[in-house]
Amino acid sequence: MKLGALSLCAAAVAGVAAVPAIAQTNVTIGATPPVVTLNVTESVEAAPDVVTVGTGVETRAPTAKQAMADNAGQMTSLIAAIAKAGIAKKDIQTSGVRLSAQYDYSGRNPDGTQAPPKFVGYEASNQLSVKLRDVAKLGDLLDKMVAAGATNISGPNFAIDDPSPLLVQARGAALKSAKAQADFYAQQAGYGSARLLSISESNSGGMPPMPVMAMRMKADSVAATPIEPGQVAASVTLTVQYALEK
Repeated sequence: MKLGALSLCAAAVAGVAAVPAIAQTNVTIGATPPVVTLNVTESVEAAPDVVTVGTGVETRAPTAKQAMADNAGQMTSLIAAIAKAGIAKKDIQTSGVRLSAQYDYSGRNPDGTQAPPKFVGYEASNQLSVKLRDVAKLGDLLDKMVAAGATNISGPNFAIDDPSPLLVQARGAALKSAKAQADFYAQQAGYGSARLLSISESNSGGMPPMPVMAMRMKADSVAATPIEPGQVAASVTLTVQYALEK
């Protein structure tokens, strides 16, 4: 009996000895340095070297066929005049063709109430987008368009054909400004330096700050059209993150 009890006890001890000891692990999490996020925009201005202008012809006739035929004849003359002015074919693009019925809404009934609209014919419109690569010649081009039969002109929209060099300058200025601001925050908050973590960019290259209003031209205009191209800007916006470190 005692031998059996001893065997059972030994087995129990052996069972206890088979359980592994629980390890003690101490984990220390270091303090995360504060992060400052900055949005910085810088622009560089320069004189534009390309300009885009819209032009076209609107014609009216009793029938749709006649309106389109009249329009085609005038547009052919307009396109020929633009090409003769030195504009390459690749820089002349149709931007819209429209044909619509026209109604007169001014009629009144004998009792003074509004009369039903009266059909008066069709209006055809054909519009072009023209890019000029010599900004100084824009005024002369506009005059030639009108002389060739253009009934409307819109724009001009000035731009830089290749804004890459301006964007490089703006990018450098934006990054320099961001670093100066990050260093300021680090100093004011009692930190020794600001370490760059990330950069993301958006940009707009060589475009005017605002659009120019559309103009309607008279076919008998004889005065030279004055043009002031001014300056256009290439802008870069950086979103930059810096860690402030001791």
